[in-house]
Amino acid sequence: MFLLSVLFILINIIMYNFIRHITLNEGHTPKTLEQSPLPYDKDELEPVKSEKTIDYHYDTLYKGYVDRYNKGEGDSDFNEAGAFLHDIYFKQFHKPIGSNHPEHIALNFINKHFKTFDNFQDKVQKTAMSIQGSGWVYLARDGSIKTIRNHEIRMDIILLIDWWEHAWALDYQADKKAYLRNIYKIINWNIVSSRIGRVS
Repeated sequence: MFLLSVLFILINIIMYNFIRHITLNEGHTPKTLEQSPLPYDKDELEPVKSEKTIDYHYDTLYKGYVDRYNKGEGDSDFNEAGAFLHDIYFKQFHKPIGSNHPEHIALNFINKHFKTFDNFQDKVQKTAMSIQGSGWVYLARDGSIKTIRNHEIRMDIILLIDWWEHAWALDYQADKKAYLRNIYKIINWNIVSSRIGRVS
């Protein structure tokens, strides 16, 4: 009698979990990623970023992360994070401006945490150059400069710099510092300010 009671309980547990599994799966809609359109023409970032670099970086690499994720190919976490980071990265640019310094909210944020824009740039460069190999460098909502060694979704990104070779090698060969100096010419500080506003 005792064994029958135990068996009855086990059968009920198994059936409950089976029905719950079916119900959850029936109600689950797989997520689909979409590649965000560029808010500028591909040649508009020249000479900071060439059209050739944008073609490869945006059309091949960024699109590749989106496509592989949607097809279930490779590491889904890696592909989702790659798409997420590139979405943030490409949205923060505009046509080069010679003296393109942060203004308003972005300027106040940088001055609060780094005293001056020059100090901020120095800190970004030191952090970026300390990375062995590839990765990402970003200004975080807490005012610190952080790195991502591979691909990882982070919700505290305000300004993001791609430090993988494909972001700079075609245009700057081995001169990563020149890439870093020039990238500030295409930063859309209004976008940066809007991100600060959303996370503050």
